Amino acid sequence: MRTHVQIAMAVIAAGLITSGCVSTATFNKMEAQENREIDSLRQQISAMEQHHSKMEGNFNTLKERFSELEQNRLAAEKRVGSLQQENATLAAANQKQQQQYEALAQKLSSEVQKGQLDIRQYQSMLAVTLAEQIFFDSGRATLKPGGKEVLKKVGEALKGYEDKIIRVIGHTDNVPVAKSLQGRFPTNWELSVARATNVVRYLQEVGVPPERMIPSGRAEYDPVAPNDTPEGRQKNRRIELMLIDKNLMGEMIKPAN
Repeated sequence: MRTHVQIAMAVIAAGLITSGCVSTATFNKMEAQENREIDSLRQQISAMEQHHSKMEGNFNTLKERFSELEQNRLAAEKRVGSLQQENATLAAANQKQQQQYEALAQKLSSEVQKGQLDIRQYQSMLAVTLAEQIFFDSGRATLKPGGKEVLKKVGEALKGYEDKIIRVIGHTDNVPVAKSLQGRFPTNWELSVARATNVVRYLQEVGVPPERMIPSGRAEYDPVAPNDTPEGRQKNRRIELMLIDKNLMGEMIKPAN
């Protein structure tokens, strides 16, 4: 383009010079002015092209950011849906747990009123606590006839909870086993485990499936009251039946990776 302009200018200049209308100096000045205008236009065009390129880059960046935000929005919606489902499942489980507690309390209300046992509800389990003096003589693990009658009714009440694992836990106070009995029960560990095992065996006899039961003993190491008074020691001598959801029990015993 510039070459064509220069040729045209030269032709015009030659004509003008020939005709004597314009001097060489004037022509050169006109040509320089024209060149400056052309350079200015080129710079403007270059600047516009750079601005366009920058705007295009910003636009692409905004598109990528929008896509990222959209993905985050979809992930958030999915997470909200998952949390809502978890809340609904938890609410249903809590309602079922409450219904189970109320049903168990109703079935065993007579024994609760007599002080033979106590029923408590936890967030994820139910607990039936049996008073030790009704079920065992001091330092012994053999079930007393009166205790068997109560335990039979407990077993009948527990049969319907097929979604529960029954963990039977023996507890003692901190008084050592009498020396005359230490040949059979050297410490409270052995005594607490033996009592829990005999409770499990009797519950099996009255129809509770054995695969749903786990006997264990805690000796004097999980007290519910101080052991420095007779009343406190009596509270600590107890048998606990913990009703735990099978799914939860599976998570508790799952080996660590």
